[in-house]
Amino acid sequence: MIVRTLKECEASGRRIVADNWESTRLSLADDGMGFSFHITTIYAGTETEICYANHFETVYCISGNGEVETIADGKKYKIVPGTVYILNKHDRHYLRGGTEDMVVACAFNPPLNGRETHDENGVYPLDGDALAS
Repeated sequence: MIVRTLKECEASGRRIVADNWESTRLSLADDGMGFSFHITTIYAGTETEICYANHFETVYCISGNGEVETIADGKKYKIVPGTVYILNKHDRHYLRGGTEDMVVACAFNPPLNGRETHDENGVYPLDGDALAS
């Protein structure tokens, strides 16, 4: 059994901070679970283009608000507490922070190794040994 707290993970190398978001990775590939689990904050008023070409992701909104827009068809979906969105087709999308920071819980398959950040195409590399830039 593995037991960790969010606070412990935030104080370790499991917390990644980027321009538009920060993410604390509570479980990672080396935990052997077949997925990784993260608590991520999307900063208010930001927009990030993302396309997880190498991963599937499920996102559940805990607090705050925002929006996700699928680029292929321009559909926009309001994200508020209790909303889940599932990227099951490697959907290229915009993730926008709303009027307040949005805190979400995310699961990735295959799991991340911990230091990943989005590349120039909004993709996490499949090789998780890439260091945060």
